[in-house]
This record gives sequence, structure tokens and C-alpha cells, in this order.
Amino acid sequence: MSPVIEEHARARLITDGPLTRPVPVDLRYDAAEDPRTVHITLPGGTDWAFGRDLLERGLRTPIERGAVRVWPCGRTQLIVELHSTDGVEVFQFEIRTLIRFLARTQTAAAPPNGSRERQPPSRTTRPDHGVTQEKGARPERGTQPAHG
Repeated sequence: MSPVIEEHARARLITDGPLTRPVPVDLRYDAAEDPRTVHITLPGGTDWAFGRDLLERGLRTPIERGAVRVWPCGRTQLIVELHSTDGVEVFQFEIRTLIRFLARTQTAAAPPNGSRERQPPSRTTRPDHGVTQEKGARPERGTQPAHG
């Protein structure tokens, strides 16, 4: 049985106004559930699930997959932009927080049978335990094909 890796973190919610505000987020990884997927749970119980590789690649270069866009902002920040039917939410993370989280998941991550199949992002709203999945994944932009 693989361990579930959870990390409480802080991100900055970027708004149209002049001020940003810190918000608590939870980062979660469960290799037994899906070794290619990470979860970011936002305030209010909204859980976004998408590929670990999206965060890993976003540390180095802008990448977009479906409703999720990730890009580095300077040397110490990472931007995660989430699109849903409710609108767009933009969060700024400390890169070192995500690197530490991804490093912890690396030991538990082992793609089944060498598979590198990509999963579309999904969004789950937890308060009423209903599930809403964002559909219509778009192709990645600004990336080079993976080698190896």
C-alpha cells in the first residue's frame, strides 16, 4: 500500500484588485489512487486533480492542459491558473513548496507498466459530495515532447 502524501501550504490568490491575499491550500498525492495525479484543494472545498507532470513541467516552462495553466514567475514563484464554469482563479505558489511536495511524491510514484498516459484535469466540489468534472482538454502549448 502506497502512502498518501499531504502537505498544507499557502498560496496567494491573485485578483483584479491591487492586493493579493494568502490562502491555505492542501496538496495531496495518493499513488494507490492514481500515480500520475496530484490534487490541490482550495478554500471552500474545491479539489482540482491533474497530472503530476503538469506541475513538474510548469516549474520550467509555461504549459497548458485543459482547464489548467501553469508557468514559472521569476525564479521563486509558480503561477497556477484554474478555469471553471465559475470563472478563473489564479494562485501564486512558492516554487520550493511545490518542489518539496513533488520530491516527496517521486518515491511513491511509479507509472504502471511504464505508462505515461496523460489524464485530463478534473474539478471536484466537496461540500455536497457532488462531482463536477471539467471537460474539453486542450492540447499543451509551449512544451517540447517528453523524452525518455
